[in-house]
Amino acid sequence: MAEEGRIKQLSAAIRYHRELYYNHSAPEISDAEFDQMWDELLALDPQNPVLHEVGPEPLPGTVKVEHMFPMRSLDKGTNDDDITHFVTQSTFGGTRFLAQPKLDGSALSLEYVAGNLHRAATRGSGERGEDVTLNAKQIANIPLRLNVAVDCHVRGEVVMPLAVFDEKYRDVSPNPRNLCSGALRQKHGDGKADAADLVFCAYDVKFVNDAPQATYDSELLSWLQKAGIEPAPWEVFEADRPQLAMIEHTKDWVGKRTEYPFEIDGIVFKLDNLQQRDNLGMTAHHPRWALAWKFPPEEATSVLLSVDWQTGRTGNVTPVARIAPQSVGGVTVENTTLHNPGEVARLGVKIGDKILIVRRGDVIPKIERSLGPAKQDDLANRQHADGTPFSQKLPTSQAIIAPQTCPSCDSQLVAEGAFLKCYNMLCDARTSRSILYWCRALEMDGIGEKLVEQLLDAKLITSIAGLYQLTHDQLTSLERMGNKSANNILSELSRTNKMTLGKFIHALGIPGIGPELATLFASHVKTLDGMFDWLDTANAVPGDDKFGPTIDLKGKPHQQNLAIRDLCQHDGVGEKVAIQVRDGLELRRKLIIELSSHLDLEAEPILISGGKLDGMSFCVTGTLSQPRKAIQLMIKSAGGKVIGSISAKLDVLIAGENAGSKLAKAEALGVKVWDEARLLAALETPNRSPPVEDRSSNVDSDNSQKSLLDF
Repeated sequence: MAEEGRIKQLSAAIRYHRELYYNHSAPEISDAEFDQMWDELLALDPQNPVLHEVGPEPLPGTVKVEHMFPMRSLDKGTNDDDITHFVTQSTFGGTRFLAQPKLDGSALSLEYVAGNLHRAATRGSGERGEDVTLNAKQIANIPLRLNVAVDCHVRGEVVMPLAVFDEKYRDVSPNPRNLCSGALRQKHGDGKADAADLVFCAYDVKFVNDAPQATYDSELLSWLQKAGIEPAPWEVFEADRPQLAMIEHTKDWVGKRTEYPFEIDGIVFKLDNLQQRDNLGMTAHHPRWALAWKFPPEEATSVLLSVDWQTGRTGNVTPVARIAPQSVGGVTVENTTLHNPGEVARLGVKIGDKILIVRRGDVIPKIERSLGPAKQDDLANRQHADGTPFSQKLPTSQAIIAPQTCPSCDSQLVAEGAFLKCYNMLCDARTSRSILYWCRALEMDGIGEKLVEQLLDAKLITSIAGLYQLTHDQLTSLERMGNKSANNILSELSRTNKMTLGKFIHALGIPGIGPELATLFASHVKTLDGMFDWLDTANAVPGDDKFGPTIDLKGKPHQQNLAIRDLCQHDGVGEKVAIQVRDGLELRRKLIIELSSHLDLEAEPILISGGKLDGMSFCVTGTLSQPRKAIQLMIKSAGGKVIGSISAKLDVLIAGENAGSKLAKAEALGVKVWDEARLLAALETPNRSPPVEDRSSNVDSDNSQKSLLDF
């Protein structure tokens, strides 16, 4: 139970901090702290949907852009062993790698049509970003026209030269990264920085058609230079054991990091061979052929002044540390999270303690440990981020006491392992954040935090459903709400009263249910009535008629009911995720029923994949020229499904030398048998029908060149 609570807490925290990072340019925690949460969730629940996502949906009030080639995340490393594992295990002993500095700015995609700049878009959620073309055109080294008439998407990072930052903006923002994001997304030239002070550094290019012939990614970077766009500097390592030179490369960069003209927080290593990348494919979260290695942390000391407790959208109550202002790596921090009471106990930190804070490659450091009671001198000679002097007496040493009641609604809190939870669904903090999440998920313009608070304070709404009962008179009765604004809000609500079931489920803000899982689940249950039928069955316990068979084919008892087991048949859905779906929907059953009376919910459209082996099942056996895992990854990357046993339903057995009993069983059942060469031919040949007899589906062609843009 404690583990499930921790998974929910981690999922909600990751989404919350991604929202601050991508949409508000106001992170509250460091990259390393975020990575720590990510790694913990990955260990507890590898199939959690939040691990499949990159960032939140763009903020309302902006023009949205669907990325033709999604902008994905990279796997992360922090030490020499991570690089060695990446080379020897993740890439199965690759021998040629490309390295570029990991620029610390704002990701940007440039779309060129016939060589002309058509559009520029931010990363956003990875699937959809914001149109920032007008601001991007102000960046001097982004060409409005390439030297070649080609249709392509160039991805890279927008950064600010540190010399420019020091000269013009040091008193405006704690770091250049936030200025980059703000300058790109400003609407009326009202940002803190001028877009003309930015620089674009490319790291990849993806072609819509007529891609140039290239074996290596480094060749495409050279192509970019000739086309008129300067990539971030790169270096190629080719050897039988390239990890040795790559490790030395990181040490060189640690030494010269402060001399580089832009902020960087590490090195990106990529397998250079494009065909090998294609074969390796990706996990649910990142490509297997790339690694983002991050610099060692920076440290400083401060004093813990006080701790406040806040209730989040999912009901988790978290401690926020207020500390004496301290600059770490150019960032002045005065607030940081302590995560939960368990973390407070683990650190053994007290109010009035001198503390060690660590910055691992990002903006806001975390508290690493207590250094014992502080002295008044530890507060001397400090300044706030705006430059004003800090002056405060040293607080009396005292333990950090966790609250017994919710700081927002005074409901009794429930301890779940190391965490505190408010279960009152009517809690003001939870209600407000849930409504905001709904509005942002549906991309509603004009409904922000201030308006939601006004509506709740005026008792005009008590839940999401109340939005769809608002009238013009009610809205105009609010302070500073005119007729035009009221009409715009009602128009947005009218626009969003019809949606697919998947979008509806995602917008409910259930921990653990991102857009991908919501869409998959909606396709599984098909309709709202189907969802309630599934929910009733999913709550069945042994002895109930709806539980289904209690014994499996091997004579072992089923641990979960039929509804949970059926949902787990989908790739990427495990038992924990299925239970999260059930519990989240059950907790919101009343809200769902209330909302359904105001909304028109459509069935989820059926999506058809286009991989060369889409819809086909494979089993791999025997000794092959490549590791069996590498062969399995190739199949999965092409849309095929890999299973471990032979049956009449199997499409193809991939058989190497010494195949043994699986080969005999496949031949007896009439299952098609391929050797390794035939599989590779099917993967590499475009527009080819599958060599499986009596199959109506085709092995679709996908002859496009793979690059980092796919991820």
